[in-house]
Amino acid sequence: MIEVRSVSVLVLILAVSAACCLGFGFVLQQNAAQRAPLSDFLSPRLLLDLIRVPRWLGGLGLMVVGMVLGAVALGRGEISLVEPLLATNLLFALALSRRQTRQPLGRQGWLGLALLAGGVTAFILGGQPRAGTAVTDPLRHWLIIGTMVGVALVLTAYAKRSRLSWGPVLLAVAAGLLYGVQDALTRVSGQRFSAGGWAELFTSWQPYGLFAIGVTGLILVQSAFETAPLRMSLPALTAAEPLAGIACGVGFLGDRLRTDVAALAWEASGLAAIVAGIVLLGLHPAMPCGASPTERGEHRLQPR
Repeated sequence: MIEVRSVSVLVLILAVSAACCLGFGFVLQQNAAQRAPLSDFLSPRLLLDLIRVPRWLGGLGLMVVGMVLGAVALGRGEISLVEPLLATNLLFALALSRRQTRQPLGRQGWLGLALLAGGVTAFILGGQPRAGTAVTDPLRHWLIIGTMVGVALVLTAYAKRSRLSWGPVLLAVAAGLLYGVQDALTRVSGQRFSAGGWAELFTSWQPYGLFAIGVTGLILVQSAFETAPLRMSLPALTAAEPLAGIACGVGFLGDRLRTDVAALAWEASGLAAIVAGIVLLGLHPAMPCGASPTERGEHRLQPR
């Protein structure tokens, strides 16, 4: 019991630390991406432009640190436990945004904070995520991953047609779905490395899929940040990732949740509260409004 509690506390610390780095990193990235030219929309050229901006590089560095910490947490705990904790990155993004905009938290902020924190607590306590036997049937892996990737592709296609209206939200949801799959592949890659070292890792498809999904997700996120304020893009990203990650965890990684009526009610209520809290915090006035489309389109990125 003591060992289980110590592991849970370590996973909690790692996941919340990862969320902190991710939240701060997203704010810094959006501050830079909002001034990127619209001609870079959904193009790898966007990353080549952004890599010249120190602020974006700092945000990317924080995001990478957050992903590494998240990967360690995923290696020590169930994805169904870690994903809701990673969703608290919005709290840290709001904290940094408040410092920049000097907006008070207010009733909306406190309500969003309570819903997000309470939802995470309700889901974890109600579901009691625990490890089980991973599904070995490759068809089930490909079915779930293919569904997530397919939905992300459809959302991206629609986003390309409506880049300045609902496009950024659709892109953020697509990126969140890909990041949820990325978290699942991170855990599988870690398990393969633990079982057979580098040879076992690099003779499997998961690390290559992890790299491809990571780069694609990064382009989608930066395109969403480029064309909309943080309050429009980040909530959708933050809400989609844990839902996709939990689906992968329960679907083929062997994570087990309680399934009695009371537990399912707590889990559903917790997820609903998490999404509601994310939306309230994402729409908070402290979140940066961003530059106007005209300003983004007329000015090239300058190092800052």
